[in-house]
Amino acid sequence: MSNNRKAKRGSKSALTIAISTALALYALPSLGNLAQAASNDNNVEWAGLFHDQGPLYDNHVEPTSAQAVTLTLRTFKGDITSANIKYYDSADSAYHWVAMSWSANDATGNFDYWVGTVPASASEKYYRFQINDGTSTAWLNAAGTTAAEPSSGDFFIIPGFQTPAWMKNGVMYQIFPDRFFNGDTSNDVTNGQYTYAGCATEQHAWGTSVVSNVSGCNSAVFFGGDLAGVDQKLGYIKNTLGADIIYLNPIFLSPTNHKYDTEDYTTVDPAFGTNTLLQTLSADIHSASNGPAGYLVLDGVFNHTGDTSQWFDKYNWWTTSGAYESQSSPWYGYYTFQTWPGTYSAFFGIPSMPKLDYGASGSAVRNAIYGSSTSVMQTYLKTPYSIDGWRLDAAQYFDAGGNNGSDATNHQITAEMRTAVKSVNPNAEILGEFWGNAGPWTDSGDQWDSAMNYDGFIQPVSEWITGEDYNGNAASIPASQFDSWLHGTRSNYPTDVQQAMSNALGSHDVMRFGTRAGGDIWKTYLALIFQMTYVGTPTIYYGDEYGMQGGADPDNRRTFDWTVGSSTNSAVALTGKLTAIRKAFPALRTGSFMTLLTDDTNKLYAYGRFDATNRIAVALNNDSVSHTITVPVWQLSVTNGSTLTDQLSGTAYTVQNGQVTVTVDGHYGAILTQ
Repeated sequence: MSNNRKAKRGSKSALTIAISTALALYALPSLGNLAQAASNDNNVEWAGLFHDQGPLYDNHVEPTSAQAVTLTLRTFKGDITSANIKYYDSADSAYHWVAMSWSANDATGNFDYWVGTVPASASEKYYRFQINDGTSTAWLNAAGTTAAEPSSGDFFIIPGFQTPAWMKNGVMYQIFPDRFFNGDTSNDVTNGQYTYAGCATEQHAWGTSVVSNVSGCNSAVFFGGDLAGVDQKLGYIKNTLGADIIYLNPIFLSPTNHKYDTEDYTTVDPAFGTNTLLQTLSADIHSASNGPAGYLVLDGVFNHTGDTSQWFDKYNWWTTSGAYESQSSPWYGYYTFQTWPGTYSAFFGIPSMPKLDYGASGSAVRNAIYGSSTSVMQTYLKTPYSIDGWRLDAAQYFDAGGNNGSDATNHQITAEMRTAVKSVNPNAEILGEFWGNAGPWTDSGDQWDSAMNYDGFIQPVSEWITGEDYNGNAASIPASQFDSWLHGTRSNYPTDVQQAMSNALGSHDVMRFGTRAGGDIWKTYLALIFQMTYVGTPTIYYGDEYGMQGGADPDNRRTFDWTVGSSTNSAVALTGKLTAIRKAFPALRTGSFMTLLTDDTNKLYAYGRFDATNRIAVALNNDSVSHTITVPVWQLSVTNGSTLTDQLSGTAYTVQNGQVTVTVDGHYGAILTQ
């Protein structure tokens, strides 16, 4: 790669940066003597404080109601005189204190560990640490360290709440079915096959424009991708890329190519195949004979139907009477009409997407979507489909009476959904779509497992690496702000939610990452390295693994270019290598995350991922030239003389004075493992 890069980007200058905050702060000759800097001097050294809910710091991230939770706090050796856990218990709406005691030193002798135990119970709790050095006090919670007691941002303890282990440990691949691969030409939608909303269908050749020949008819453009195509490319997904979770954009009967306007939840769209083929695809995804056993997540569009749905039937396509046709329709109460039939509640006011009215608990809509054994959500979770989870489209808007959700009724609905889903498969994933802080749906442990991480991944990664937001607007942030953004958004969620958040570079709703990156494949390399080493479930929007180009809708839904869909493509090969690294080191999936270095001047960022088995330092260079980065791995308790090996280059480094020094190409990284 280096030779190719030099040819493409020109020669590089090696700039040595000296980054060792602790050395500068304490003016020590050796990191081995770092502990001498800390003492009982009425000053809590913030740089030594660390806690998260990684396996070394929380013995039960997902406790049962019978399990006490022992928490560990790290400080500089000899620095503090006492520490306490202060936690709020929802059972009695009161705060409680737990005195912590010294437990041990770390392997380097630089740090002390203090422990305390929160007693077992079934109630949700929130905790922070009070840390004292004589008359000086510091507070630490998920949001960070403060001098004054914080009022928000605490760590979570939610007994009985678990997110699926396969989601936390997997790599997801998102597919827009019409654009991935045409595995069966006999079901292709042809020119003028039918007309919907004034738009006749258009069959476009693979690789050509996604824009309709008729203004306003982009949803009528079809290319022929289908479930047979997905099935035939499972080897590429599972083996070449190493992804084991497949998330399909909507596949049910609908007159459009995107199918977010469902006509019939019980039927796979004929352009994509049949219900029997869905069963076959699900079995093949689950099989271990064609690569790692995998998981299938379907897109559930349950906020609204299409106006062609039998329940609504605006165009009289069904022999039955829909709500638009008759107020006596059995489905009339499924929708909210202001003036029947022409004025009704619709998703973002789009008439072709009439909103479902969920009514009161036990209503017909709730039973049809999730509440009964024959409901849509339960049916596909059961055999013979046996899907593994639902991605909930526009889930914040589920409600009663045509309102726009995000209220008590919405949370009641999503809680009932969880109960219904988990009753069929306790290990099923519920992945919500929300573009901001999804905490209201995840932080009580009774609704979603996780969310699409627009706010905590797609947006900050785009702004740091490409200098644009996910819509392509200029928005550049330095490494320090990038790190602060990541920290803040992680603190919004319980740790097991963080680990299952869907972390993508792009999606079917935003401009392609490759286009935001200006076509620079090295920026895709850098983004992939970060994506595969950060907290959460890496999610590859089909084609992003090779830097697919595409603007806003519908251009972000181009057809997959199979001339580059193999390991002969450098970005595809890197993706496969990174997923293998992620699978080899559990610390990259469920280990702690610790910031090690931010350098705004040189556009550098380094962080650690670690557990009891491995300590990993990831160094990223977001500059266009190479930099020599000195990484303070002593913060990860890596001892002098230890060997760290870069999993990308194979180069081994010896820790000296608590540090390793590595030269990293521009828009690239190093993954240093012990």
